[in-house]
Amino acid sequence: MTDWTDAARKLADQVTATAPEWHDSVGSTPRHQLVPRWWEPIPDSYPFAWGLRTPQPNHQWAEIYADETLVTRVGSFHADAADLSDRPTGLPTSSSTLPGLIVRMLHLLDPDEQNRVLDVGTGSGYSAALLARRLGDTQVTSIDVDAYLVDAARERLADFGRTPHLEVADATGSLPDTDYDRIIATVSVRPIPRAWLDALRPGGKIVTTITGTSLLINAEKHADGVVRGRVQPDPATFMRTRRDTDYPARLDHVYDDARDQPGTDTRPVAGPLPDLWEDWELRCLYELDTPDIENRSATREDGTQLLWLLAADGSWARADSESKTVHQSGPRRLWDDLERVQAKWTAAGHFPLHTMTVELGTDGSILTSSDGNWTLEL
Repeated sequence: MTDWTDAARKLADQVTATAPEWHDSVGSTPRHQLVPRWWEPIPDSYPFAWGLRTPQPNHQWAEIYADETLVTRVGSFHADAADLSDRPTGLPTSSSTLPGLIVRMLHLLDPDEQNRVLDVGTGSGYSAALLARRLGDTQVTSIDVDAYLVDAARERLADFGRTPHLEVADATGSLPDTDYDRIIATVSVRPIPRAWLDALRPGGKIVTTITGTSLLINAEKHADGVVRGRVQPDPATFMRTRRDTDYPARLDHVYDDARDQPGTDTRPVAGPLPDLWEDWELRCLYELDTPDIENRSATREDGTQLLWLLAADGSWARADSESKTVHQSGPRRLWDDLERVQAKWTAAGHFPLHTMTVELGTDGSILTSSDGNWTLEL
């Protein structure tokens, strides 16, 4: 049986090529102790379901030490409490993020042994483990809204000698302390909580993502109290912050109306349907312009496509590439909003989102494009 340290070192070789300062942390952290079991989506299941996974006896380190995200909780059902017959449905509510992304964020964070770091979103405890290994346990505070996750991570970290300060806390509310040099978040937020900006020392850095988008932001606090930075070149997506054990229900009741019913407004589709899954920059811009829109899509056997946009106020849109029509209903015209954003982005030459700058202030936060034609409030 291969020792886990060989697998951990191979993972470190893979994910720290551009961040060698984190090689020892990745190569020395027993991820298998933090994630003994996890959920994996069941192919072709409907409604979408998850099955329990545990390490394979003959390749027990292969999946744990792969550069992959391991989902540990679906809805309110943690993998720790499950057995092989369980098939939960719903959205992931906790995971152990793929190590390569964590390392990339830590490299952007650029902490040293004198920095006090706040790790927002304890989850399995993996990012806290990496930080504590390199900086020392006393320099690291990690918070999560979920008491079970905090207790489990604390116990598992202690099993291999890591004792950072872990605390149950709502990341959008009061923080355990008000004095940090670095803040890293593996949950997404919008807007950036004022408590984070207040707690960050001048010269300190924040690395986080924006809810509903794939925008990874790296920013530094300046002497005037404003945190300034920019969007990073590669997309990154995290679960949004939550206050309960699960997220609010998806908009199935709106989808029931939108699925195949005629809308109160019907007109031709102008051009091909956008792919909001593949075209992440357009999706991000649309979400920033028109927040909290749930999108769903389907492809028929003949390759024609359907795209639905759904909102909590009952607004919906359905676009069909076969009939080349769009149906809309409710108080807002969601497809009109999408076309407006798409037209403006096309006119701007599809500028790359990583050229956008960000200013995070206690009175408001904005993203600005390099040409100054886009200013979006967070």
